[in-house]
Amino acid sequence: VQLQASGGGPVQAGGSLRLSCASSRRTISNNGMAWFRQAPGKEREFVAGVSYRGDAINYANAVRGRFTISRDNAKNTVDLQMNSLKPEDTAVYFCAVSLSSYASADSGNYRYWGQGTQVTVSS
Repeated sequence: VQLQASGGGPVQAGGSLRLSCASSRRTISNNGMAWFRQAPGKEREFVAGVSYRGDAINYANAVRGRFTISRDNAKNTVDLQMNSLKPEDTAVYFCAVSLSSYASADSGNYRYWGQGTQVTVSS
């Protein structure tokens, strides 16, 4: 599985971005998917996850109510709509494919990772 993340960039606080992750070579419709992020000097952290059917979704407390994760199994994509962005959202964002049908917050449960896309929020 190869994952290609896109949609990052610079944005002002309060603005929005939409990240997209596309899987090539293999379907991901049977796997949970998630977005993680890593800020400079910090560990990678869970942002949002969605189950294989899209019916079980979880968010980190820091983004709940501002971010929305969605997936399109026909297109093998998973998106992250980010609204009301804050400077503390600045990080490299990674998409990942879960080892199971669901998406936990534990990065150890993910087998495939995208290359990351930079999101920079200025105040």
